[in-house]
Amino acid sequence: MSEEIAAGRPYHHGDLQRALLAAAVEAIGESGPTALSLRDLARRAGVSHAAPTHHFGDKAGLLTVLATHGFHLLADDLARVRKETGSLLEIGVGYVRFAVEHRAHFEVMFRPELYRRDDPLLLAAKKRATDELQAGVATLAEPPEEGQDARRAGLAAWSIVHGFATLWLSGALPPDVGDDPTSASRTIIGRLFESS
Repeated sequence: MSEEIAAGRPYHHGDLQRALLAAAVEAIGESGPTALSLRDLARRAGVSHAAPTHHFGDKAGLLTVLATHGFHLLADDLARVRKETGSLLEIGVGYVRFAVEHRAHFEVMFRPELYRRDDPLLLAAKKRATDELQAGVATLAEPPEEGQDARRAGLAAWSIVHGFATLWLSGALPPDVGDDPTSASRTIIGRLFESS
């Protein structure tokens, strides 16, 4: 995403879809995904009010593309951390870091009522992210055997890191956890992973 788009400057040339998605990230960061309006996105991007409809059809179409992009970003992050560390704990920390650094994406990705959940591109992106998290389970010193045990272990890992990320973003964790999500998640999630 160009700095011009990320800074909220009006769209002048290039990729209009990207400019509208950047405007959506900004708007969601300010007001959440349910308050998003295509007319506001057009204003933010400096284009006609019909431009978002032309590119996405409607709000659900735009949020489907945003969620798809988010799942790809998450898959990329998890794959990078897995390759660099080979540690399920660090993959979990990477998940939390993604949620904090890409909050607008994260807030849309796990709200399937906001987008077209049967979109093939979205389903492929979700599968990539799920596969990367599942691959993290295989990094355990004693990984579960393929099949139902491995699937359950993946769901358990996802539940733990997603729960922490959600609690962090909502401000529900106690103050003594600290103000650094990476350190806090490594310490707290690590307590559970120690027995893995």
